[in-house]
Amino acid sequence: MIPALRPTLLALGHFLRTSSLSRSVVALLTGAIILLLVVNVGVFVMLQRTSDFNQTVEEGQTIRLAAIEVMTLSVDAETGQRGYMLTGQPEYLEPYNASTAQLPDRFDELARLTAGDPDLASRVERLRALSQQRLDIIDRTIALGRMGRMGDAILILRDGSGKVIMDQMRAETAAIDEIQATRLQFATRQTEWASGVTVLVNALAAVLILALAGVSGWLIRRYVLEIQHARDALDAMNAGLESKVRDRTFDLTRANDEIQRFAYIVSHDLRAPLVNVMGFTSELEQAGKIIDRQMTAVETKAPKLVEQDALTAVREDMPESIGFIRASTEKMDRLINAILKLSREGRRLLVPERLDMTAMAQGVADSVRHQTEASDAEIVIEPLPTIESDRLSMEQILGNLVDNAVKYLDPTRPGRIVVSGKETGDGWIVYRIADNGRGISERDHERIFELFRRSGKQDRAGEGLGLAFVRNSVRRLGGDITVESELGKGSTFMLKFPTRLVLADAGDY
Repeated sequence: MIPALRPTLLALGHFLRTSSLSRSVVALLTGAIILLLVVNVGVFVMLQRTSDFNQTVEEGQTIRLAAIEVMTLSVDAETGQRGYMLTGQPEYLEPYNASTAQLPDRFDELARLTAGDPDLASRVERLRALSQQRLDIIDRTIALGRMGRMGDAILILRDGSGKVIMDQMRAETAAIDEIQATRLQFATRQTEWASGVTVLVNALAAVLILALAGVSGWLIRRYVLEIQHARDALDAMNAGLESKVRDRTFDLTRANDEIQRFAYIVSHDLRAPLVNVMGFTSELEQAGKIIDRQMTAVETKAPKLVEQDALTAVREDMPESIGFIRASTEKMDRLINAILKLSREGRRLLVPERLDMTAMAQGVADSVRHQTEASDAEIVIEPLPTIESDRLSMEQILGNLVDNAVKYLDPTRPGRIVVSGKETGDGWIVYRIADNGRGISERDHERIFELFRRSGKQDRAGEGLGLAFVRNSVRRLGGDITVESELGKGSTFMLKFPTRLVLADAGDY
């Protein structure tokens, strides 16, 4: 193997050391390939930054919403206390009881979200301590009221200590919100800077590639003209002295040897990079047409100088390869457009309203009825609890999950999809979309929610974005999504939402 490679390496070294047009073309094509790699790396870095930015926004928004929810529950507790103090009726303590039951979980969630963050963790602990102090005061007043000592309870209310604590809690909540807003602003500036750099790199690379294409076309045209001039010179020498004929014959032989070396390099070593470069710019495609016209002229005047393989490569292989490269580029464009769509969806203002989820789910089922009838499947919509949330987001979430369930039904048995739901009694609602389709491998239960990741046999159209979009939308509504599934038995997607969407800044981040 190594002895056989040695002549090739020697020939390549001689080619690189010898100054010629072919070496110039190789250098230009190599530069073009490097530029394309730089552009691809820039696009990849930009996509990664966009993904990191979206994750930062999502985490920051979750922390802000959790802090606001803590304050809302604290205010509800105060409301229950004051209602009881004013009326003496125990039923006015319901907001207080509900808030005190939920506050520990909310504080635990907030602590988990800020764990390891030196700027936020201390403030969360401070907020928890202030909340406990406020609840202790509320508990004392309620206890005095139950013992009939309303006067003493009111004196505690009037001393203002509760208000001071609440003001301190609001200040801590505002500080948490300001820290997250500052971080978001910094991340936004970084992303905008990276986007500008990527655009600049792409523009510069496009200009350079166009220049390289023009220079390559000019060099090839010049090379073809040199061949023609050599042939003309040979014809002129045939009418002269024998010595001149021998001299010109030698020159022509040397030129023909160089042509053969160049043709070998183009057909074996440069064809793939040339097709790759031409696939990324229409100007290179035009350069290919110029080559075709020049080779046609040479074929007409000197057919022996043109190999049939070279003609086939220029007239058939290159256009087909360009089509494949364009198809891949269009696919990349669709993926980028889908992320942008995910980002735009993250900036859309949420509009909460009371939603009849049974009617909404039935509408989604009706929209895919032609598919279920064609595959002998049924969709069962059980009575669903109503919810106060964003209509468009909920329709998109249900639509994606039902559409996925229909798409991945098992053709070996009648399909059945069941949409159900219930209130958990703690301010949350759980909806379930269950099917008896293919199922999902246990190792893929988490990865199916990631961008561009799919599970199982890839025999259905899709880019791996649907479930990532669903999870992002669910989290924006303050909820969560999980899946239980087993291969060959079906899947159940569980959606958990608060009964009432807390807007705050949820629609604008």
